[in-house]
Amino acid sequence: MSRFLQDCTLYTFRRYRVQFALCRIVAAAVGVFFAWSVSAAERPDVLFIAVDDMNDWVSLLDPESPIKTPNLERLAARGTLFTRAYCASPACNPSRVATLTGLRPGTSGVYGNKSDWRKALPKRKTIMERFRDAGYLVQGAGKIFHHHLDGAFHDDRSFDQFQPMAKQNMPPEKLNRSPDYGSPNTDWGIWPENESDTIDFKTADYCIDILTGDPPEQPRFLACGIFKPHSPFFAPMQYHLAYEAIALPLRNPDDWNDLPSGADKLMKRKRWFWQGMEGVEEKFPGSYRDFIRSYAACCAFADAQIGRVIDALDDSSRGRETIVVLWSDHGFHLGEKDHIEKFALWEKANHIPLIVVAPGVSEPGTRCEAPVDLTSLYPTLLELGGLPPDPKCDGTSLVPLLKDPTAKSTPALMTYGRGNHAVRSEQFRYIRYADGSEELYDHRTDPHEWTNLAARDEYTTVVEAHRKWLPKTEAKAVPDLKKNAKSVVPGRVK
Repeated sequence: MSRFLQDCTLYTFRRYRVQFALCRIVAAAVGVFFAWSVSAAERPDVLFIAVDDMNDWVSLLDPESPIKTPNLERLAARGTLFTRAYCASPACNPSRVATLTGLRPGTSGVYGNKSDWRKALPKRKTIMERFRDAGYLVQGAGKIFHHHLDGAFHDDRSFDQFQPMAKQNMPPEKLNRSPDYGSPNTDWGIWPENESDTIDFKTADYCIDILTGDPPEQPRFLACGIFKPHSPFFAPMQYHLAYEAIALPLRNPDDWNDLPSGADKLMKRKRWFWQGMEGVEEKFPGSYRDFIRSYAACCAFADAQIGRVIDALDDSSRGRETIVVLWSDHGFHLGEKDHIEKFALWEKANHIPLIVVAPGVSEPGTRCEAPVDLTSLYPTLLELGGLPPDPKCDGTSLVPLLKDPTAKSTPALMTYGRGNHAVRSEQFRYIRYADGSEELYDHRTDPHEWTNLAARDEYTTVVEAHRKWLPKTEAKAVPDLKKNAKSVVPGRVK
């Protein structure tokens, strides 16, 4: 055969091979589209409940806790409770951005509460956008994105309709008896008189109206953002009554003696809150217990508002088929490890309630002990909703664990500030700070994290095993949103 005929034959073969490959790709795409279009009308509704600052000292996760959360428990009885669930970051903005975009702080560069997340991720679609693209009616109310700068962090693209979080109803004077202590946001006590005057009652009302109204023709994604127990710790009188003699958290007076330099540096600027609390307690005995009591009251109040929303869901025509996800954006220290607030990589600031109700996927009343973090919710909801997966997600879907709680999983990863990370396995919490210093706690023998094991020779292998889960690269921190930034919160939508 001549060289010319050989070239022609080879060209023809390659051309048809390319055409055949293109046909396969087109056929696959058509098949995916056809499957999507056929099942779109049958897709389940989604109720997505975010809670702010609720830690693990609630009866949902700790049966011995005096803080009773009966509505969270009845919701968990319908699905799967993840008993070792953790936030992606112990601060509102980076945690919520990671959860709603599926990208960790080290990927996005969103490390702080003022980080301009949309500047960092201008093209990234939130989980709500993905559902809108799939034909869902997406509605919401309350605190979903961080509410800093009067709602400037809100994202219009994520909702068809949204009711912004109501303004804080503040008492005319501080309630905690200390005019010198902190800002209005550090106040606590019985307020307001009428439950209907609270932020979360109004958010719940909006969601109840939606759930009990005529259902839309298309499937619906409803996001309900509960603000409490976020400070100030205000709740009406009836929620304080059960906590008159509440116990105080256990503390170790030598707790900080074995902390490494990285912990001291990271936590130094937050010490004022705990030191201020000690000052208030010295001047006004009983103030610390009042503070704890008020946090407990706020948890009970939040549980009650969630219960109202769940009742409305049950009364709706599509309630029993609805996917329900409930999560807290991070935990909260109440004096444990001589720390108050979140903003730490210890267990108490990161361990959260997480419930997933997936009808037909998981058995009701299931408990999953595997460590998971909130970056998993994005891929999980995509899979449960029948939407195409997103290979860019940092987290992995929880659906295998919903089907089999004993399925293999990876440790949970948390980040607070660039270079500071924690890894939580079933037994250990490992922390590595930006300066390379470390902490290691064995939760089977030391649930309060009082003894740092990282420098002990016998734990070298354990440290190395956890160290491998740290991110290999980290994005630079995105600039903060400026104080004069215009809010993008839409107006109230009926």
